[in-house]
Amino acid sequence: MAAVLLIAHAPLASALLSVAGHCYEEKGHLFEAIDVEPTMSAETVEALARAALARLNSPEVLVLTDVFGATPCNVAQRLSDGVNVRVVAGVNVPMLWRSLCYLGEPLDALVARAVSGASQGVMRRIDSLAHHALAVAATARARLVEPDHVLKAAEELRG
Repeated sequence: MAAVLLIAHAPLASALLSVAGHCYEEKGHLFEAIDVEPTMSAETVEALARAALARLNSPEVLVLTDVFGATPCNVAQRLSDGVNVRVVAGVNVPMLWRSLCYLGEPLDALVARAVSGASQGVMRRIDSLAHHALAVAATARARLVEPDHVLKAAEELRG
């Protein structure tokens, strides 16, 4: 079974670890977090990360980071061997929960699950407004209201 290591700017990693514990308390031994403080060097973060990998003691580890190109991700890339340790940047709660849900899958599949969880967990508010506008239009049609009133109601929703 794979494990998850979170490396992110403080306090994001520990906050995500806490969120993970809400739903996956029984898997607590399979995930760890490293908060990267502004004063920490990349070497210090790497040493902490390698110690965390040793504690996780898992044949496969998915490392989730917050921002590609920043210190957490750069350190994670040093840990990645492309076989037993993989890195995905842009962590969010849906990505983390999806990862923890599928820890029993092979690492390649787990990476795919993490990425799909992240993207599927992001919604645009405008989509719900459009849905609401359609509902207003349907209601107006049912009440035989003039079309101008429907357009005005939709405009008010956007405003």
